Amino acid sequence: MTITINGEPREIPDGLDVAALLDHLGVRRDRVAIELNRDILPRAKWRETQVRANDNFEIVHFVGGG
Repeated sequence: MTITINGEPREIPDGLDVAALLDHLGVRRDRVAIELNRDILPRAKWRETQVRANDNFEIVHFVGGG
């Protein structure tokens, strides 16, 4: 199925929840925030939120430093 991640179309397997999507993408979960279809998605809902065709994700990585 096709979704959009940070403005780029991506093909992913069907049946993923958001946590599994991050695993599929190789994204560490501890330092990211996710917006799904223009709404912030709380971390507590990642396992219960199924990814659907045409979903639009913004995945922001937090970077430490000074």
